[in-house]
Amino acid sequence: MEKIFNNTQVAFALKSDTELDRAYFLFKMIDNQPLVRIGTAVTNFALKANLPVEGLIRATVFDHFCGGVNEVDCLSVVDKMFTKGVSSVLDYSVEGKEEEDQFDAALEMTLKTIEFAKERKAIPFAVFKPTGFGRFELYEKLGEKQTLTTEEKAEWNIVVERFDLVCKDAHSKNVALLIDGEESWMQDAADDLVTDMMRKYNKEKPIVFNTLQMYRWDRLDYLKKLHEQAKKEGFFIGMKLVRGAYMEKEIARAEEKSYPSPICASKEATDENYDAAVLYMIEHLDTMSIFAGTHNEESTYTLMELMQEKGIKSNDDRIWFGQLYGMSDNISYNLAANGYNVAKYLPFGPVKDVMPYLIRRAEENTSVAGQTSRELSMIKAERNRRKGK
Repeated sequence: MEKIFNNTQVAFALKSDTELDRAYFLFKMIDNQPLVRIGTAVTNFALKANLPVEGLIRATVFDHFCGGVNEVDCLSVVDKMFTKGVSSVLDYSVEGKEEEDQFDAALEMTLKTIEFAKERKAIPFAVFKPTGFGRFELYEKLGEKQTLTTEEKAEWNIVVERFDLVCKDAHSKNVALLIDGEESWMQDAADDLVTDMMRKYNKEKPIVFNTLQMYRWDRLDYLKKLHEQAKKEGFFIGMKLVRGAYMEKEIARAEEKSYPSPICASKEATDENYDAAVLYMIEHLDTMSIFAGTHNEESTYTLMELMQEKGIKSNDDRIWFGQLYGMSDNISYNLAANGYNVAKYLPFGPVKDVMPYLIRRAEENTSVAGQTSRELSMIKAERNRRKGK
């Protein structure tokens, strides 16, 4: 297969020289692990102390990785990307809120993004995180099969209602809905709930999508079991496949509590697991839809090759590729230029509230071997190409 991801002219067509310079500066910073740790600590302190740093954050890291402070703010970015065939997934990225009114706010925002998606071809999916709709500890307790108190049962019923309301709305408006994956020790409860939603709303086609984090060695078996269940009960499966975002946390907790780590033994094993899940889903595309969320070029080529081998059109609406805004533009824009379905996750929310998400992104970039250096090499190549003109 022709290697298309080195075309930097296509990758950065929307970036001005100034934006390209900013991207270079940011990834250079992220490439330096001690700097990320210091920067994270300083940023957290400055925000908690209400120091006037929001403007600086907004002009640098926020505007590179986020679409705006609210959903309307994102529309200029959405429209701009769509001129190159890249769609958007509006992601309300406010994390770590634990109060009922915040869960209700996240629910309202998700309903709003579904409405946005219904009206715009450029926004094919809506998305939310399970812990955006309910307390982490509640999922954890349920996942561990602990008995809930009467109050907790009532609280959980409200979480179920929020899920149902959003899935029902997505179904009635014909908008696909991605539900993100989180830590393994709360995921079982989330999985069961999402499966209930699939059973209810995926009768004609996949509307509700769960997420499989393929750095977990048990996820392929989970997918196969779910497939058996779906065949028996007559529903479609929508699945976002990612490698995973909580690796260090997962390994540390497994060590601390002396249970076997849920994470694959090596990076190679994770890659093999990811590609095996892609292959399994491609082989059962009659009842499944894939959202391949990956910044890995080899995995992306693997899926493209499978599509070619099986005579699947590049724009088949059962297969989507996804990357995060501000990252892997060489993959997203070159895929779109070659006719594939691509959507960027576009985080948004108040600067202060989105910082935990941004910090996680920076830390993730430093821990994923080669990710930042690849970004830097692409940006350098494009800067040199422009200077050579």
